[in-house]
This record gives sequence, C-alpha cells and structure tokens, in this order.
Amino acid sequence: MNNSDIHMIYVLLDGVGDLPHPDLDGKTPLEAANTPTLDKIASNGAIGEVISVGKGIAPESDIAVFNMLGYKFNHAEYVGRGVIEAIGIGIDFKDGDLALRGNYSTLDEEGVIIDRRAGRNIEKEDADGIAKEIEEKIRLSSRDTSVVVSPTIGHRVTVRIRTNSQLSSKITNTDPAYSNIGGMGVAKAVGDFLKIEKCLPLEDTKESKFTANLVNEFSENAIKIMKDSEINKKRKMQNKKQLSCILLRDAGNRYPDVIPINEKYSMNFSCIVDMPVELGISEVLKMKAFEAGGLTDYEEKAKVAAKAMETQNSIYVHLKGPDEFGHDGDAIGKMKNIEEIDQRFFKTLVENIDSSKVAIVISADHSTPCINKGHSDDPVPVLVSGDFIKNDGTTRMTEQQAKKGSIGLLQGAEVVTKSLELIKSQI
Repeated sequence: MNNSDIHMIYVLLDGVGDLPHPDLDGKTPLEAANTPTLDKIASNGAIGEVISVGKGIAPESDIAVFNMLGYKFNHAEYVGRGVIEAIGIGIDFKDGDLALRGNYSTLDEEGVIIDRRAGRNIEKEDADGIAKEIEEKIRLSSRDTSVVVSPTIGHRVTVRIRTNSQLSSKITNTDPAYSNIGGMGVAKAVGDFLKIEKCLPLEDTKESKFTANLVNEFSENAIKIMKDSEINKKRKMQNKKQLSCILLRDAGNRYPDVIPINEKYSMNFSCIVDMPVELGISEVLKMKAFEAGGLTDYEEKAKVAAKAMETQNSIYVHLKGPDEFGHDGDAIGKMKNIEEIDQRFFKTLVENIDSSKVAIVISADHSTPCINKGHSDDPVPVLVSGDFIKNDGTTRMTEQQAKKGSIGLLQGAEVVTKSLELIKSQI
C-alpha cells in the first residue's frame, strides 16, 4: 500500500497537554473533561506520548508544528518564527531583511511589564492605528531603514526591518519570557518582575552588532511614540490597558529552504489553519490551505476536513483554543474548551466520515500547563484511530493513559511517519 491510498485527518489541539491542577481536584484538563466523542475515538485506536521538539525544550508553536509535521531542524538551519509569521501574513520579505514576532505589552511607570499581552483582546482599530503611527513617525539613525509593523490577531504583531545592508538574525530577544537558541524560540521560567530586555549581538560581527543596535533604537522609538499616542490616551480614559511597547523575539533574516510536504510524504497533504504562524508554515511547505471559518467555527472546520477527504490524502487541522487558557492559568476554562471541541468539532467530524476508510490522528504541538502559564517540555498524548486500528486497551486521550499506550514515546518529527506506518500495517 502507498501513502497515496491512505486517508487521514490529523488534528493538533494547541497546548492541550497539562499537569494536575488543584482547581480540577488534582486532574489535568484532559482528565477532568467530559469527552464522550474523544473517548469513542480513543476506544477505536491506539495511543502513545510525544515530545514535540526535544527533552528540556519548552518550544514555541512554530518549531513545534514543524516537528509535528515531520520537519526537524538543527538549530543553525531554522529561520525563526518572525520570518514564518511574515510569510504567513504576506509581508514583503526577502533574504537580508530582519523579521521578528512581537507582542503589544503594557508597562507601568517604572518600565516593569505588567501584562505581556496588553489585555490579549485588543481592538483591531487600536492595534492597526498604533502600528501605523510607529511606521510613520519612527526615525532611526540608519537613514535608509524602512520598517513594517503588522498587527495580526489580538496582541500579536510582526515587524520587518529593511536596510541597504544585510541584517543579522544572531541577536537576543527583547521579550524576557523567551530565549533565542540558534533561531529557535524557547520559553523561559520567569517571575513576576519583568522588564523589556536590551537586544544584544550573539556574534562578534559588524552585522550582528549593527542589527542589535537597530532593534534597540526601534524599541526606544516605539515606546516614545506609543506613550504620546492619542490612541493610548483614549484607552486610558476607557480603562483599557496601554499599548506601551512591542516585545520582540525570534529574529530571522532568510527565506526557509525545505522539501514541500507533498513531496516528502508522496501524498496530497492539506490544512485548516487560522494563525499567522500556521499560515506561514502552510505557505513554506506548499500545503493547500482550506477556508473553514474563524478560530472557533468548530463545526465548519470538521465538515471541511471531512469533505477534503474526497480530494486529499491527509488534512492537518490546528485548533487554537486550549493554549490560551493554559497561558491564562485557567484550568477550568481549558477543561470547558476541551469539552466544547469534543462536542462541536469531534462529534461533527465523526458524523461526517467513514471510520472504516478514514483514520483520525490527534495530538498537540506542545503542553501549556495552567500552573506554569506557559509552554513546557512535558510529553503530550498522540492517538491514532480507525476501525482498522487494533485497540490497545486505552479508552481516553489523557496524559496518564498515553503513558500506557502501545505506540510508546515518540519524537514530534516521527509522528506522521509512525501514524502512516501503523495505518498501513493494519489496513
């Protein structure tokens, strides 16, 4: 049997993995959630665990998703999340430019970060207005520099800087919550007292030093422009959080060079994604992206995924919900979101596919424990289900049952290949 004979719906539940939480009587959100459809899918399959990027690495979503799709980068090979997001939202980007992922954040009078996400749900009018002001008013010492500031969803921003000379990606983040390790964003364990960090060169080269200085100039200029902005004065009167600065991370300076996903697996591999980073990944991997409503249009996403099986061998569906509750430390909210996804997405999906012909693979890009309020390196469950998959005695997709499953412990980059092998061996 060839890969082109297989039909597989591959669902990643963003940040769904977790740790026991006191608000859930010592259970994880997956364990505490009432998930009849997921339980049915689990009882019709086999389960295991995945470390998406590597032991000891609490990954950002970009590198985690690449790994979960089978692309494992050495540190030096990875272009950085800034580039992936710039590509995802259609910013004009070329080799030698600098692209960074940013967060609108709120500072107090002493410059201490009081909210890394400036309230998270920022009105598009305010996010776009401040970005436009920065683009128009910023004055950098290198006169041939142009800056693009593109807000995406909520607090998220992508920044592109271009000069006549080649810029370097070998610089540190100004966002104190993430380290830049060889282009890969890695979450740091942080306390409550955080300040915007100075961007430093990671190499003793003219390009690296010049780029770090340029980023620091951008940050200082942006803070001043934002402080004087009429938009922020209006937000203050409305008791909304200030958009005080842009925390920057994950610098990149070149377009990625990878094997397209259809070539890699010899199959029609498509996707349903919403966020700039996943849209960028789909563009880079030349993966057809289907339109399927907004972030929480779960029924629509399920129906489009099921319908895609008429023309595609595999469709990767990325559901964002659980991760945000993890970042907010809201274990009950995360549990309820998992229940909603079970009822609205998975129930609709199961009703619209033939499980004797279509396999369902479910996992996560990483764990976002509510007690951490951030990503961790904890393993996440992986479930491969279908009428033709021999059940291994597991009945639920939970962290505990995943440890006992027959699939065992996988690396993220092995998941697609192992799933295809399992399906082929049992059909």
